[in-house]
Amino acid sequence: MGVRHTNKEVISMKYFIFLSVLILSACSSTHETVLNSQSTDVMRLIEQVAENAPKGVIGTFQIPIKSFGNQGRMAYLNSELDYRDQRNITLAITPKAIKELKSKYGENYQTLFINKSLKVKGMAKRVKIFFISNGKITKKYYYQTHIRIDTGTQIQVLS
Repeated sequence: MGVRHTNKEVISMKYFIFLSVLILSACSSTHETVLNSQSTDVMRLIEQVAENAPKGVIGTFQIPIKSFGNQGRMAYLNSELDYRDQRNITLAITPKAIKELKSKYGENYQTLFINKSLKVKGMAKRVKIFFISNGKITKKYYYQTHIRIDTGTQIQVLS
């Protein structure tokens, strides 16, 4: 024999299920995390970006710059000497932003930023980087934390 429930019990169970779904759906909100800080804890930001993946973390961050590089038309500023370091945050600068930064800071803007802290506005996001072997992309990869810089106004030198 099966268990019989009264109408009140059935309504209570439906209400409980409805509330549970409502609460759980609120937990999986699609909002992106927003941070505003005078001093960014780089490791905490990287953790938050990983926790929020594939969404990003929007905010104004203070990023120390230790190295730079170029690849194709893009320029990169890094918070670590080794851009592959898991503790690194990379500022990925688009050609438009490069032009604006050169206009504001000069041709050697990247050198000017070394050993400085930059105030950066944007979205920190986890980016999958594939290894290349013999000129071909492999199945091996790692993650980097990038902040895309589309305009020169996203960057301000602090010190």
